[in-house]
Amino acid sequence: MMQNKLVIDIHSFSYKKGGIPKDNTENGGGFVFDCRGILNPGRIEEYKTQTGNDIGVQEFLENKTEMPNFLKSIHSLISISITNYLERGFENLQINFGCTGGQHRSVYSAIKTAEFIRQNFPDAEVKIHHDEQLHLNLSSASSN
Repeated sequence: MMQNKLVIDIHSFSYKKGGIPKDNTENGGGFVFDCRGILNPGRIEEYKTQTGNDIGVQEFLENKTEMPNFLKSIHSLISISITNYLERGFENLQINFGCTGGQHRSVYSAIKTAEFIRQNFPDAEVKIHHDEQLHLNLSSASSN
């Protein structure tokens, strides 16, 4: 029997708009992380129209907020499940990052977490979905 790959779906979403993404696999579950405890770059004029994919927002989150510590803890936590799922031949894991608008903090967290998983778990297939920033899905599709 062919061993299926572990597919990890990462979503950025807005608590205000779409809410927590539904898991369309029959498994349900997965992780949901609330990024609203991190200072919001969207409240600063120069970042209002940008997203977590833009370098200015990324530098703000990395240098002026607790985001690095926040993601370090998350990456440590999800690594336990990813390692276990790979060992047990599981096929799906969903990881969701929410913030107020689904634009800055959650987008950044999803991108950085996808990079972390691709680096550390090359056997897993990572798919990233920006539920509120649909234009970013087009540019990230090529990196899957």
